Amino acid sequence: MDMSIFSKNADKAHGSNSSIDQIDRIDQIVEDTAIIPPQKKKVVFYNDDYTTMDFVVEVLISIFNKSKEDATKIMQTVHRDGFGVVGTYTYDIAVSRVEITKNIAKQNGFPLRVEIEQSE
Repeated sequence: MDMSIFSKNADKAHGSNSSIDQIDRIDQIVEDTAIIPPQKKKVVFYNDDYTTMDFVVEVLISIFNKSKEDATKIMQTVHRDGFGVVGTYTYDIAVSRVEITKNIAKQNGFPLRVEIEQSE
């Protein structure tokens, strides 16, 4: 009779060190694996002579979830400096919000320029 099968099963039943060794190896792999956060992108609005300030504020509130106070500050920065950073987002969120903004601006007849820039 082959006793090696019984000894393997007995080791499993009695909690052999091989299971513990496997767990230790897995723990070490997890510790050694660096989790790299997703790259962030800046969303920037640029000033133009046609898009109304009210429209910019409304977009910042409805699409970028800014408070009225923050949206107004950002709009004033865009108007005064020619551009303003709306926020820093993961790439997918930045692309999504920029596309929604461009579509809504176009539907309303505004040439609002919105771009995604590399964050540092």
